Amino acid sequence: MKSHVALMAALSVALVGPAAAQTKDANAEFEKFRAEMEESSPAELFEARGEELWKAKRGPNKVSLAESCDLGQGLGNVEGAYVRTPRYFADADAVMDIERRLVWCMVEKQGFKFEDIAKKPFQGANDNNAPDITNLVTYVASGSRNMKFDMPLHDAKVRDAFETGKAMAAYRAGPYDFSCNTCHGTDGKRIRMQNLPNLATSEGAIRGVQGWPGYRMTGGVMLTSQWRMNDCFRQQRFPEPKYASQAVTNLIAYMTGNANGQLYKGPGIKR
Repeated sequence: MKSHVALMAALSVALVGPAAAQTKDANAEFEKFRAEMEESSPAELFEARGEELWKAKRGPNKVSLAESCDLGQGLGNVEGAYVRTPRYFADADAVMDIERRLVWCMVEKQGFKFEDIAKKPFQGANDNNAPDITNLVTYVASGSRNMKFDMPLHDAKVRDAFETGKAMAAYRAGPYDFSCNTCHGTDGKRIRMQNLPNLATSEGAIRGVQGWPGYRMTGGVMLTSQWRMNDCFRQQRFPEPKYASQAVTNLIAYMTGNANGQLYKGPGIKR
């Protein structure tokens, strides 16, 4: 596995010349480095831990998710579940993304308390271990590797979540009058060296959802789409949403719906 130092060296070489050339060269170097890293992706370690958790009898009820949790593909089946969510789950009477559904199963089936899961749902920069929920999401996501996104937009409840997410993405507020679309609503925008995908397009949406859950090399942590949404709220200077909230599911539904038909490569590498 290549070290983070190699990435920094590669990017420093690229930072010469006019601004446009700098960005192009740096992006090319990073993509080369990403390809090398994904040959032995750290995500595999989190997938393996997630599989153990999926099969283990845990919680006050001493049952496994493998025998009690339906992710939309039948009891205990993870194959294709990630690329077919968010979706409507009748037993919860809610449209859920995969992380929210797993939390629901941990609470309703295994007997864990939501408050305990929500105390620390994401891995921090100084943590050696990812939270159980992150490992579980990574394992489930691996079951959709090399499948196409197929969120069921024909379902009226899913379509409503998609449209609500679309409206949320356009909503401007906060001290800087930002919206999601301020950064991700048109083509050709970037922040420093980071190109910003236009999430309203199929090409931009797949860039937005691809690689999550992702191993973030700048922090050495494994993170999920739920974390990405929360961090975007933070950068907009909005109040952070409640963990596993419907609002975050709606935004994920908007992005994933726009990525329908595009190939998902599985848990990946992020900057």
